[in-house]
Amino acid sequence: MAENLLISTDERGICTIKLNRPEVHNAFEPDLIENLSIQLTFAADDDYVRAIVITGSGKTFSSGADINWMRSMIKYDHTTNSMDAMKMAQMLHKLYTLPKPTIALVNGSAYGGALGIIACCDIALANSNASFAFTEVKLGIVPAVVSPYVVSAIGHRNARRLFLTADNFNAGQALQMGLLHKVVEPDALDEALVHELDLLLGAGPSAQHECKRLLHKLTGIADDVSEYTAELIAQIRISEEGQEGLLAFLEKRKPSWFK
Repeated sequence: MAENLLISTDERGICTIKLNRPEVHNAFEPDLIENLSIQLTFAADDDYVRAIVITGSGKTFSSGADINWMRSMIKYDHTTNSMDAMKMAQMLHKLYTLPKPTIALVNGSAYGGALGIIACCDIALANSNASFAFTEVKLGIVPAVVSPYVVSAIGHRNARRLFLTADNFNAGQALQMGLLHKVVEPDALDEALVHELDLLLGAGPSAQHECKRLLHKLTGIADDVSEYTAELIAQIRISEEGQEGLLAFLEKRKPSWFK
């Protein structure tokens, strides 16, 4: 199995999953998404694991979609696009509904789909240098598969502006919106993680599981949301605007709609 993820479990049962493509800022591509989904299943089923931490190698959490993956999307038909998007949607839903506590340790900037990972985790900690953006509309597409979890985290009002403008926002703003729970200086991030893990390990695992089930029911996010969001992004990727946006990005030019 490719080393696109680094997996370790310590003596306290903390499973750390590190996105490991630092040469491309831990960008997502199909193999990484599939591997992450598999590892989440393993961690959920392993009785020794008490909590899962997701972070990135190097100085970036994740830049979102890999450029080569985006290039291949242009040639996909509707069916292939739908299947491709469904894998990401299902992985996010699996993370969101995982029965064990999850922490996003945001060691650097995060864009596009990476914000879905953060929003799906129970706890999100970040270093103060991190920046964020939902960049999809600049490409003529939409942040479909991450949207249920992001809107749940930051609210409709914040999502409206950020989805429509693709504006960058910093860690302090992400904290204020509710995407993050704590922002610390880079050299204090590990200490902040230890504090959260100490709190989690002091609680009953069965009680935590039931809390997560309860909260999932209260959020109103339907179990079939993955199908809707995957179908939506599939339609938009093959649309005239979606094709133009992706091509413009790859060709490093302004899209036709840019005024």
